[in-house]
Amino acid sequence: MATFEVVIQKIQSVEHHPNADRLDLVSINDYRCIVGRDQYKENDLVAYIPEAAILPDWLIEQLGLTGRLAGKQKNRVKAVKLRGILSQGLIVPLLGDNNPNFPDACSHAIQNETETMGVIEGDDVTEFLGIVKYEPPIPIHMSGEVFNAFGYTLSYDIENIKKFPDVIKEGEEVTFTEKLHGTWCCFGHHPSVPSAIVSSKGISDKGLAFKFNKANENNLYIKALDSTKDENGLNVLCRVMETLGNDLAFYILGEVFGRGIQDLHYGLTSPTFRVFDVYIGEPGHGTYLNKDELKKFCEQYKIKRVPTLYRGPFSKDVMEEYTNGKETFSGKECNIREGIVINPKEERRDPEIGRVILKSVSEKYLLRKGNPTEFN
Repeated sequence: MATFEVVIQKIQSVEHHPNADRLDLVSINDYRCIVGRDQYKENDLVAYIPEAAILPDWLIEQLGLTGRLAGKQKNRVKAVKLRGILSQGLIVPLLGDNNPNFPDACSHAIQNETETMGVIEGDDVTEFLGIVKYEPPIPIHMSGEVFNAFGYTLSYDIENIKKFPDVIKEGEEVTFTEKLHGTWCCFGHHPSVPSAIVSSKGISDKGLAFKFNKANENNLYIKALDSTKDENGLNVLCRVMETLGNDLAFYILGEVFGRGIQDLHYGLTSPTFRVFDVYIGEPGHGTYLNKDELKKFCEQYKIKRVPTLYRGPFSKDVMEEYTNGKETFSGKECNIREGIVINPKEERRDPEIGRVILKSVSEKYLLRKGNPTEFN
């Protein structure tokens, strides 16, 4: 689903910054980058570097950004606000036409520290530029001993609607749920795996799951599963298997959040779990429940969901309204809202991104001060 990549893309539009005589606003899909005046024009090809990218020193110097990026090493791309306008990501210019070193199929090229490569629109130049994604160190209580779940885990992420602005159509019936700032958690059952499958996003992507042993007794994700036990001591996996049996694979996906997990904690003193998706069937061959089915599932098995903020026709104005503001989970507006997750009323797929599910992230969340955390 969501991919980290530096891709050769076309500039959709260029306009003057309203508050700065020497700056322009460049649009890549629905992302906006602030650049120097008259450096680019509409339809130019550039390499777009997204947020959370770690840049090599030579590229930082080439872009004139030495000492101006985020992180201890001043090498991480982060959203910034310049003269009242949000800027997300960076762009790298290409070499133009009429260069005899270009391959025949290419009219543009890009340079790294030592060589030149011909490129066309859509090329991935992440590795060529030496760019990697920032991965924060994982706290001890969010790590633990794991076992091989033989690939019977789910890979899951959500693309930003700014990257794919045309996938959700104006007027399409959608649901907005609140995107809570925590850590992704999966509780799963597969008949080929002797243990319950409990995983974080990072280890689930690798086909692994946490062991149920003494070393993991304080593991956040194992404790989250324990928190779903009912008055009879049955956790949610056991309750679902009582109805569905042992032969059907299923996965309950949610967010664990609260104090000690991320920098936004919703006034909670202990970790809390809320469901945002349920997947039924073999990984890669099953289906996600739509929002009405998910509601019934959670009611039947007595588990709570993330807050639903809106159901109705999609528009960008409505999306912006619900993306920003205060969180609703606590009822006390304890912190800013991270953003929203957008689902069509009925599950559907798109040839470009697969399952249609997108996120819209709050500007204030991106720009928040202090010690922001981004653990998966």
